[in-house]
Amino acid sequence: METITKDDLEILKNQILSEINDLLNSKLENKNDSEQFEWLRSKVMRKSLNISAATLQNLRMSGKIRYKKIMGSYYYNKFDLENLFRNEEQ
Repeated sequence: METITKDDLEILKNQILSEINDLLNSKLENKNDSEQFEWLRSKVMRKSLNISAATLQNLRMSGKIRYKKIMGSYYYNKFDLENLFRNEEQ
């Protein structure tokens, strides 16, 4: 069994901080990509698109839009819904 020294812990700390920094920089570089994946709650989505709860539910159940259910609340991908309605208007 090896003894852990303060220098070992300092090296570990620096490695962890470096990896966190790399992850944050990567996230910032990909910011534009992640903006398409903005998830909004049902109420906000219905109000912004002026649609009923039933319409939103039908879209969810028919598989036309992506959603997540987290602790009883549904979240919808804003980009998917905007594209769906934009495509139907054309």
